[in-house]
Amino acid sequence: MMKPTIKLISILLLFNCSFIYGQIEQYSYRRELKGISEQWHKIILPDEVFGKTSNDLTDIRIFGITADNDTLETPYFLRIANERVSNKDISFTTLNASNNDKGYYFTFEIPTIEAINQIKLEFKQNNFDWQIKLEGSQNQNDWFTVIENYRILSIKNEITDFQFTKLSFPSSKYRFFRLRIDSKEKPELTSARISQYEIIDGAFKNYTIRKFNVNENRETKQTEIDIELQMSVKVSHLKIVVNGSFDYYRPVTIKCLTDSIKTEKGWKYNYSTLTSATLNSIEKNEFKFSSTTVQRLKILIHNQDNQPLSIDTIQIKGYVHELVARFTEDASYFLTYGNNKAPRPNYDLDRFADKVPINLTTLDMGDEMTIEKEKVPETAPLFKNMIWLWTIMGLIILVLGWFSIKMMRKE
Repeated sequence: MMKPTIKLISILLLFNCSFIYGQIEQYSYRRELKGISEQWHKIILPDEVFGKTSNDLTDIRIFGITADNDTLETPYFLRIANERVSNKDISFTTLNASNNDKGYYFTFEIPTIEAINQIKLEFKQNNFDWQIKLEGSQNQNDWFTVIENYRILSIKNEITDFQFTKLSFPSSKYRFFRLRIDSKEKPELTSARISQYEIIDGAFKNYTIRKFNVNENRETKQTEIDIELQMSVKVSHLKIVVNGSFDYYRPVTIKCLTDSIKTEKGWKYNYSTLTSATLNSIEKNEFKFSSTTVQRLKILIHNQDNQPLSIDTIQIKGYVHELVARFTEDASYFLTYGNNKAPRPNYDLDRFADKVPINLTTLDMGDEMTIEKEKVPETAPLFKNMIWLWTIMGLIILVLGWFSIKMMRKE
């Protein structure tokens, strides 16, 4: 005879399996995972998945079905292949500040042998447009050019607050760096920050634009650019390429479509802001924002009283999203998704991500399949034929009328 404790555990396990199986039916789509041969694998999410999951991807599950028809839930964690940034500040000493007919000079001494590739400058002035030359030396006698004809700029007024005072150059090792600013007025340097700045590139997907429309709104003095992608995907970077060689500094707002409502006057589209920045002729005009699921975007360039810019191309890309999963039992596994009521999964694996092997095999994935829902039987109406309903109602009316007449005669 089965002991009560063992019996209770068996009942709980059966309940848990049936509960998980019931969970699968709560999702809309699944894809078979192929080529499982190790305990650890990675799964690169295809673009078609993003438009059918929540924006934070919390409704993704990996379910397995064993030979005994038991259902398992496999733990995973999401890994986004974004850039890794290292910015190490380098100590230095400002030796002197001087000037001659060529400009104003600032000399910095770096007592270490570390290389640098970035200097951030801050000035007391709010409005300037200066050319920079940076030189390096080991003895302050022989000077070598690091960068020249490098432009720094600051504009501050009631409309614009823009500043570009960061010097970026190839990594250089010198004991002394001399900065020359070509300016008629004395630059009042308030601070400088010297560092070695490195970016380890992430893994990206470039997305094709299906529709691209530019409209000049004269009333708002804005250039409106409407973009539609092939499908809803995860986007995190947008680059605007402008034609022309003249200088420009325009506030820009990048938005994405969140929902639409049909009204009597047509469709009304609601957008939310992804980022706001300054489109300018000095920088690369590549704008970064939080990875967001989008298909339609709107770019607003605020021209004020300036001539609209000629837009050459728009480039859009997003990070590669992958799942790192641990498989412990033989089963047929499926990537399952599409349930806006699913809570965020909570796996122990999230706390031990640093113990995952470095080299992981990527699993192949089958075509998307729709998960059939169990149909709830419809309750048949009492009377399918309306003639029967009207006949019975007529009989009830006749009976009630007959009783009413009979009671009136008795009175």
